[in-house]
Amino acid sequence: MKKSVISAAFAALAIGVAFAAPAKAAGVSACLITKTDTNPFFVKMKEGATAKAKELGVTLKSYAGKIDGDSESQVAAIESCIADGAKGILITASDTKGIVSTVKKARDAGVLVIALDTPLEPADAADATFATDNLLAGKLIGEWANKTLGDKAKDAHIGFLDLTPSQPSVDVLRDQGFMIGFGIDPKDPNKIGDETDSRIVGHDVTNGNEEGGRKAMENLLQKDSSINVIHTINEPAAVGAYQALKAVGLEKQVLIVSVDGGCPGVKSVKEGVIGATSQQYPLMMAALGVEAIKKFADSGEKPKPTEGKTFFDTGVSLVTDKPVSGLKSIDTKEGLAKCWG
Repeated sequence: MKKSVISAAFAALAIGVAFAAPAKAAGVSACLITKTDTNPFFVKMKEGATAKAKELGVTLKSYAGKIDGDSESQVAAIESCIADGAKGILITASDTKGIVSTVKKARDAGVLVIALDTPLEPADAADATFATDNLLAGKLIGEWANKTLGDKAKDAHIGFLDLTPSQPSVDVLRDQGFMIGFGIDPKDPNKIGDETDSRIVGHDVTNGNEEGGRKAMENLLQKDSSINVIHTINEPAAVGAYQALKAVGLEKQVLIVSVDGGCPGVKSVKEGVIGATSQQYPLMMAALGVEAIKKFADSGEKPKPTEGKTFFDTGVSLVTDKPVSGLKSIDTKEGLAKCWG
């Protein structure tokens, strides 16, 4: 009797081991949460994360908001990732302040959280940030616009096509960076809209897409039809702005600058739709993020920021076919060769 009980116990133990094995074989799982799944920037980000996850044997799940600014879907995605036992989360947050409490839940559960492109507020609410220096990206196109206009810059009529009313960090950094580069006092550099420079016609929001850019441009033209400089949060918004200007015959009057440097955006620079853009590298951001999650899963080591910065800087290049003296840039041929790699 005792022998049969012992045999049964070993049999049960063997069954338990058999059931445990698949869980171990599942390996490292991670989540990518982007603002949308339609913006080419986030499409490329997903491509980079997916390729690197496959290379490293990481199981990757992808989530996205319905539109730029849809924070509720991102909150739900984080909660799903926690429940699924993800080891790490990569996120481009739509609401960089509002998402913090949910991010804290993930970190408290032992999940590594890495912000991609858009720093959280505060930035240390995430374990790490892999991003473009968005303030520098704004400065580059602001300085380019100022030097391109020359003496006319002091009488410029400038419009800003921003992202969303919640003013996520990426929006503020690019907007305020442009002002600094152009020679405008941004007042509080952490806030959009408190400037007093008479050259500013106004700000409007675009949700980072063409339709939003078109409507925002129409709104600003109603305020001042003599606008001659437009800063746009990204290239889809820039294309929408151009469409609105072309519809009323003003496309040659306005100098449009932007940030992203995606292949479609660089083509828009080549075609003269956009004067200059600051190129980012989202594929690299996402690939490095997946590598960091795998390393964290294997060793517990968290990624470190670039020396002298609070984030890991993935680089930025000014792209234009109309270079200006004293400002380093690459042309559209090189921009197309590098776009979002």
